[in-house]
Amino acid sequence: MSVSLRGLEKVFNELRVVHISDLHLGQWMSPERLAGVVGLVNEQSPDIVAITGDFVSFAVDQVAADLVNSLSQLCPKIVTFAVLGNHDHWMGAEKVRRILRESNIIDLSNDVYTLRREKAALHFAGIDDVMAQEHDLDRVLKKLPSSGPAVLLVHEPDFADVAAATGRFVLQLSGHSHGGQFVLPKIGTPFRGPHFKKYPLGRYQVEDMVVYTNRGLGTNTFWLRINCPPEITVLTLQAAH
Repeated sequence: MSVSLRGLEKVFNELRVVHISDLHLGQWMSPERLAGVVGLVNEQSPDIVAITGDFVSFAVDQVAADLVNSLSQLCPKIVTFAVLGNHDHWMGAEKVRRILRESNIIDLSNDVYTLRREKAALHFAGIDDVMAQEHDLDRVLKKLPSSGPAVLLVHEPDFADVAAATGRFVLQLSGHSHGGQFVLPKIGTPFRGPHFKKYPLGRYQVEDMVVYTNRGLGTNTFWLRINCPPEITVLTLQAAH
């Protein structure tokens, strides 16, 4: 999917971002499936891999080694970023952060990373989980340089209203919703929960910011999807004319 971003310099044209979310390893997602997902991600030749939380569901210690074994095999040309989701906090945020470190993944929670090419900059920012009340947008905005477009990673998609109001972000990548798991003809997504009532799946325009909500890879509670398959999103960034 091609995404035109305001303020993006042409030196970043064709930058390839592969976005995944909601692994929920230990439920429907098995270690074997996760290894297959990593293989598919690598086949996309990503420059950057972005993961928007919920690595686990109801256990961490039992799946930690399997997560590291698979996630450490991600091989983007530049870097892998991640933020945490609500389940990660419920099950032990520091344990999940340790998994990220051991997998050579940068934890962007309430932080900023700047990618530079020639004299141009593209910023990647992350918000820690909103549902767990660990987000700190003020801290992120203070760290964010005043010039150069910024991409935001945040687990909960409905944070887009807050993010867009700052005028500082050109793209938000989120998960959390699993796409509603059920998409019905003529109805759409009937099941919308906390923090995914407005932007449950796919692409939206919120003020001057593009929002993309990934359908996720795993499931939680209900191991069933209807017209809502798991998703690996491939975004090709383009400078807006």
